[in-house]
Amino acid sequence: MQIETPPSEKPYDKAEGERRGTVIVNTGDGKGKSTAAFGLALRAHGRGKAVKIYQFMKVPSARFGEHRMFEQIGIPIEGLGDGFSWKSQDLERSGQLARDGWEKARAAILSGEFFLVVLDEITYPLIYGWLPLEGVLETLRARPKHVHVVLTGRRCPPEIVELADTVTDMAMVKHAFKAGIPAQRGIED
Repeated sequence: MQIETPPSEKPYDKAEGERRGTVIVNTGDGKGKSTAAFGLALRAHGRGKAVKIYQFMKVPSARFGEHRMFEQIGIPIEGLGDGFSWKSQDLERSGQLARDGWEKARAAILSGEFFLVVLDEITYPLIYGWLPLEGVLETLRARPKHVHVVLTGRRCPPEIVELADTVTDMAMVKHAFKAGIPAQRGIED
């Protein structure tokens, strides 16, 4: 480890632009994409802002840790899918669920009712061809000025990366699963 001297001057200038809603992308093969989005949801909710979370790959009856916590504190979270694609009994149905879910998410974004809308794991329906990319891009461009949108998932389409204001590519350096340690409740859910 290299020891550094703490900065004595602010390392950046104060932004002078207008405050407006942003598009944030959490992508990459590393862990933490959804977790980071949920952290923003908690931050916004803590400031009294309206938040809505849509999970494109989780079933509506999902009861993971985040569902239990968000329910307790009053952040609406909605599963729109039918689980992992390799567990699906009907990929056509999975695609239809994604399209139906997108219509809900699109309406929430365009309504202006929410300060923050999280589109968790939306990249998968996009890259599987279940959702038309252009419709998502149009909605992100047309959203009310104050609405922030966070999109998560691996292999985010470059068109969304280009449109986004902030993009974080989570790189996997090491993962417990590859060492034979199974997923654990409260960490991976």
